[in-house]
Amino acid sequence: MSNKHGDFIWYELMTSDPDAAQEFYGPLLGWNFSDSGQKDRDYRIVSMNDKGIGGLMKIPDGAPGPSCWMGYILVDDVDVSARSIKTAGGTIHMQPQDIPGAGRISFVTDPQGVMFYIMKPTPPAENPDLTSTAFAAIEPMIGHCAWNELATSDQAGAVDFYTNQFGWKQEGDIDMGPMGTYQFFQHGPGMIGAVMTKPDEMPVSTWTYYFRVPNIDEAVTTTKANGGQITLEPTEIPGGEFQVNGIDPQGASFALVGPRKNEG
Repeated sequence: MSNKHGDFIWYELMTSDPDAAQEFYGPLLGWNFSDSGQKDRDYRIVSMNDKGIGGLMKIPDGAPGPSCWMGYILVDDVDVSARSIKTAGGTIHMQPQDIPGAGRISFVTDPQGVMFYIMKPTPPAENPDLTSTAFAAIEPMIGHCAWNELATSDQAGAVDFYTNQFGWKQEGDIDMGPMGTYQFFQHGPGMIGAVMTKPDEMPVSTWTYYFRVPNIDEAVTTTKANGGQITLEPTEIPGGEFQVNGIDPQGASFALVGPRKNEG
């Protein structure tokens, strides 16, 4: 696999109703869904033009928390990274384990309690150089993740944690006035995302993943028509595109980015 340590390689929706979630996100993002073939659980593969984006699964019985999106970060060695994350003040919620046919994973949180997975994938035997484009790091790709944004209670601590754990570099920022500084993370050929101080109205520190749509206004219409809520109407961002934040019918927060193409 040609992805490197620190890349976002997969996104996963844990939801209370997989069927309803599939019906919501399919029209919104143009995704296709297929059965992963796992015998012990209903895990669906999310893809765009035959390229894997992530997974969709039901929240395990007894698991804490509401429906939510989570990201997977590739690491060279899951066991070593899990120990390093714990030493740095994070928490291991699922010890490193092998997923047959997929790779080795661990479910962790950073020192501020933000959830994510670390993973060392097992590439397919027929395609050992398979590269994940779930996060479109090189060029914009419709239906793929376009931006990874961390809102945290300890911005300086988060910069220290993620740069040390994953080889990211903090380079560049934007002054957002009363909201503080929006700091960019660089990784490899370009920006992987950014970090900001969590607004008071946001209940917990969290990653937000922005998926790309071809028309932000059509995406808003589709969201509302299919039972979702818009919490932030189209807002222009640097570069001339627009962002939208919303909540899906099962309560998971999501975000979109794309151009505005209203006619007339």
